[in-house]
Amino acid sequence: MIKDIDGISVNYEVKGSGEYVFILHGWGANISVYNSVANLLSQKFTVVSFDFPGFGGTEEPPQVWSVSDYAEFTVKFISSFNVKNVILFGHSFGGRVIIKMASMQDLPFSISKIIFADSAGVMPVRSKKQNFRTRIYKIGKFFLSLYPVRKLFPQALEALRKKFSSADYANASPLMRGVLVKTVNEDLTSLLKNIKCQTLLIWGVNDTATPISDAEVFEREISSAGADVGLCKIQNAGHYSFLDQPYVFQNILKSFLKIGD
Repeated sequence: MIKDIDGISVNYEVKGSGEYVFILHGWGANISVYNSVANLLSQKFTVVSFDFPGFGGTEEPPQVWSVSDYAEFTVKFISSFNVKNVILFGHSFGGRVIIKMASMQDLPFSISKIIFADSAGVMPVRSKKQNFRTRIYKIGKFFLSLYPVRKLFPQALEALRKKFSSADYANASPLMRGVLVKTVNEDLTSLLKNIKCQTLLIWGVNDTATPISDAEVFEREISSAGADVGLCKIQNAGHYSFLDQPYVFQNILKSFLKIGD
């Protein structure tokens, strides 16, 4: 299905009935990746999965967006369903958006529960090796951006980007590369204390994109504000813990949301 929000055609799906759950996907993903999660949740809830602007079947935003821009857009999308109370499920980048939403004043709906799955939002501590690679990249970028060099070697700068950048960056369009740089460099740790509702953290122990130490920061910061928060660590699972260990992941969700009771 397609819904127009601020001139952007949003690709989305709705399953089930009952209280509304909105699934916010990770960077580079789309609604199809979360079918197993949506199918489980739809046993008790109305589940809305949608592609963020720039992903899946939804067109790119009109300019380089920040996490706040995505949060404001998501609020408008959710509000279009005329709901007063929602549950939010956020994986990776989707978790960033939820953190921002939970910090917004005067939301047109209330958030009763949040589920963070391998969520982003905590700024990683960069190693000396990573800092060195960044330095080399910046030097190379400066040299290859000089007009005479660009004229002689027009593909050299793009080759450098592919060599030194992440797969997410290399696979993104020019505009979405700008979005990626803008969003991943924002540390949202200080906003976690604004989360007041019951919160579940589900994390793959082997997650290297958003390591288990990030989950512990989430747990500490959210609980410090008095919210009810629990952390479930899944063994032998990485950044996509719901795909790596679907049986364990789904049983955790069933327990938390009382599905099947």
